[in-house]
Amino acid sequence: MAAHLAVLRMHIHFPGSHSLKAKRSRLKPLMARLHREFNVSVAEVDYLDKWKDALVCCALVTSDSGQAQRSLQKVANWLDKHWPDVDIMGEEIEVLP
Repeated sequence: MAAHLAVLRMHIHFPGSHSLKAKRSRLKPLMARLHREFNVSVAEVDYLDKWKDALVCCALVTSDSGQAQRSLQKVANWLDKHWPDVDIMGEEIEVLP
């Protein structure tokens, strides 16, 4: 049985953030919630020194590439619906064989 690695990259904008501390105070609980809700690995991978932006990646391993795509799309949709104080500036899902 083949395993597939799927990665969701999201450029998230925090319009109300005026410091790194303020950004991290919103980002840390967001990443923890994504991990709990969707059982994905989550990490901030870029824009670490930007006050208002973060590049967040969510990853999962599954045997069904279609299911991986659907699961990660649910993550992005959930974030857009349940965290209205952040903006998703871009998102990309990649499934690797």
